[in-house]
Amino acid sequence: MGRQEEPIQVGPEDRVFVLTGAGVSAESGLKTFRDQGGLWEGHRVEDVATPEGWAADAGQVWRFYSERRKGAGQAQPNPAHRALAELEEKMGERFFLVTQNVDDLHERAGSKRVVHMHGELFMSRCENSALGAGMSGLGCERPPFRDAALYETAAAIARCACGGRIRPHIVWFGEIPLEMARIQREIDRVTVMLVVGTSGAVYPAANFVRWAGPRVRKYYIGPEEPMNAPAFARLVLGNAGEVLPGLIETGTRE
Repeated sequence: MGRQEEPIQVGPEDRVFVLTGAGVSAESGLKTFRDQGGLWEGHRVEDVATPEGWAADAGQVWRFYSERRKGAGQAQPNPAHRALAELEEKMGERFFLVTQNVDDLHERAGSKRVVHMHGELFMSRCENSALGAGMSGLGCERPPFRDAALYETAAAIARCACGGRIRPHIVWFGEIPLEMARIQREIDRVTVMLVVGTSGAVYPAANFVRWAGPRVRKYYIGPEEPMNAPAFARLVLGNAGEVLPGLIETGTRE
């Protein structure tokens, strides 16, 4: 049961926009993006999370993401994931969730209206697709597809019908986050914004709270103050899995 906090009231006319970050997944045992040494699980980010890293050593990139698939497959949704799924069930289409996380813990907790702006770990796509930042210019039209396979050697990397290699459906540095137009439309009509477990240091997500107009009630939930803390009306400090359950009250606004 979550610790006692003054509830956040959400009325029948409200629309709720939720942004979640690495802190939510960390409570399920998944490592956050980078450690203090600038490494991502022991790897240079440039080597495993950029188009240049893929071009230089696709085998290393897939070994890295294969390990991440193993770890995410063993992780379980925590109370924060479940609390957000329950809020969505109550609010229906008035609820929208965008996550910076690439795992599927929100979905496994029951969330249905989820946008993964940085891609999805258990999906892949052709390197020649339009989403591939024009790496080859071939313009393969095959859409991203569900994929839980492990590609642990360069020789094991699957190929598309067009001949291109299959790459992780992950937004790497230098690539454009997914579904930004849809996210902006949702921000434009939101009345309550909840930002959960993010540092406020990764853009463009860190700007969502500023893109929302002054009429929007903005709340941050996480263990530490984010870098964009002044943009919020209220900070609820603590692990999301402890404070989020029971924090949101739906019904008539006071």
